[in-house]
Amino acid sequence: MAEVTVTSYIVLGIALFMLLNSAAIAVYAERRVAAFIQNRVGPNRVGPLGLLQPIADVVKLLLKEDVTPNNSYRLLHTIAPVIPVITALMTVAVIPFGDGIYATDINAGVLYLLAIASLGVYGVTLAGWSSNSKYSLLGGLRAAAQMISYELPMGMAVASVVIFVGSLSVVDVAVAQENWWFVFLNPIGAIIFIVAGFAESNRTPFDLVEAEQELVGGFHTEYSSMKFGMFFLAEYMHVVINSMLMTTFFFGSYHLPFAGYWLPEMPEVAKGILDVTVFVAKTAFFVFLFIWVRWTIPRFKFNQVMKLGWSKLLPISIVNFIVLAGILFFIYA
Repeated sequence: MAEVTVTSYIVLGIALFMLLNSAAIAVYAERRVAAFIQNRVGPNRVGPLGLLQPIADVVKLLLKEDVTPNNSYRLLHTIAPVIPVITALMTVAVIPFGDGIYATDINAGVLYLLAIASLGVYGVTLAGWSSNSKYSLLGGLRAAAQMISYELPMGMAVASVVIFVGSLSVVDVAVAQENWWFVFLNPIGAIIFIVAGFAESNRTPFDLVEAEQELVGGFHTEYSSMKFGMFFLAEYMHVVINSMLMTTFFFGSYHLPFAGYWLPEMPEVAKGILDVTVFVAKTAFFVFLFIWVRWTIPRFKFNQVMKLGWSKLLPISIVNFIVLAGILFFIYA
């Protein structure tokens, strides 16, 4: 059982606060980056440089009428938007943000992350079913199928990291990358994890669950006001969470490149500030990557999404795991 201290509660509180606010920052960043890519101005009316635009979006959602379809399953229709938000908030409990800076270190942290990540789709599926709308139902079914298709290669990619570490602790995974990031030792696993992360977040080019051209709005067609806002919040929170996981599992977590070879000893406070800064910078880069891809690559067709997951990523991830396991066996046998 991991020891829970006052420091753990402080780290968890700060992490949750930053995660909730990161959604607003990501929304603003998305608008700005999209405008830059499309040679537009972007938000520049609400506040200096449009910085208050996310607040204006929240106010607009709060003032909208909350409409619930007459024939919907009201209880599930109300609960569904909360589930993705809660699962995103639960994830940060085991992510290390620096040397000794984490809420808790459980010996099955990797399994915890995979389990929590698979729960978020229940909110989307329940939203599609409870709305009693064919468009919403199709969106929910697509989400379930997509989650199953990409959860497997993502799990194999993480497993290919675990065999390097010999531990299921996320903290141990971060510590093991002080000298060599796993993206150098396991580049195929890193690529698979990044692609699966895009699919798990339902972001372009994998946003088939809310394809406007086909499903009007998919699972959230029948949602309005802050219920829709919860799904909107959850999407960007999962983008940030997936960016954190990419950083933690493959890109050195809070370590600078080859830090064990050249980084000198530092005071504890300075080391903590550096670690958190490095972790936030890496996470911000992957959030930018999510936005960049959305406004660059067109949406796949649903059969292409399924084929990519089952016919390409899953076999490659299994072969990659077997090859790495064999190499490590012969090296350390």
